[in-house]
Amino acid sequence: MSSPREDPAPGPSGEHLVADTFGPDEDSAVGVQERDRLDISHHLMLLTLDSKLALCPKNETAKRVLDLGTGTGIWAIDYASQLTSFEADAHPEAQVIGVDLSPIQPNFVPPNCQFEVDDVEKEWTWSNKFDFIYARNTGGSFADHQGMIQKCFDNLEPGGYLEMWDTGLPVTSDDGTLTEEHNLVKMCYMTVEAARNLGRPIDHTKKYKSMFEQAGFEDVHLQVFKWPSNQWPKDKKHKTLGLWNLANMDRGLEGLTLFLFTRGLGMSQDECFAYAAGARKELKNPRIHAYWPMHCCYGRKPSLDKV
Repeated sequence: MSSPREDPAPGPSGEHLVADTFGPDEDSAVGVQERDRLDISHHLMLLTLDSKLALCPKNETAKRVLDLGTGTGIWAIDYASQLTSFEADAHPEAQVIGVDLSPIQPNFVPPNCQFEVDDVEKEWTWSNKFDFIYARNTGGSFADHQGMIQKCFDNLEPGGYLEMWDTGLPVTSDDGTLTEEHNLVKMCYMTVEAARNLGRPIDHTKKYKSMFEQAGFEDVHLQVFKWPSNQWPKDKKHKTLGLWNLANMDRGLEGLTLFLFTRGLGMSQDECFAYAAGARKELKNPRIHAYWPMHCCYGRKPSLDKV
């Protein structure tokens, strides 16, 4: 089983919020920051799930896995390494495939892990179906999220699972210390508007459960976790999550504002940086008890006798 890195480089929160489609050039300084941010987001996920790689029953037992929008490939590599450790002798066919629009994954990976550059919104060409499909922070990557969930259902074996994670917007608080007047909240609404203007909606998490059920999944579960904005929580786990989420969001602000707000809202770079500067102050303020709701939804494709 994978475990959180002992000393990951402090970096950024929510994987690639529209990164595949709207994200920064991977060779730019912001692009390098975004790659670091994706790896820090993976660390946040491990902390959230107490070192598990997924929430559904396929968290360590799948034989043919697809990681949609794999980013740096860190989740796929960890899952493949887990299979190599526990399953390779009994299941030499176990395989993990990571797919993304950008070839930013490492060259040296476990033998049962491979990466492909492809557009999953087009027709899928894999000849064999999967027993586990995983997607994390792909909000804004798909023009039709319901259609993508349906495509996943169609490409799963009976009894296979789909698990999807995405950040819910807007950022919120339970005690009123964050209000509609804060830049953090305004930026969330602007993000939703910009993504919608670009034809890549990002406000789908509240409909996750119904979308899974509409596609045909059964035993659908939706769970919401809290990723604090900084170290304001009192309990140790959420304080640690806040530490890493602060680094995550701090590093991701410019990438988000520049590549969404300039293209989707027609804002200037100076306007984007001004919003980011205001949001960063709020992000670091321990008196503002903000958190991002991280939604996880998973469901099972019915067995053969039900299909």
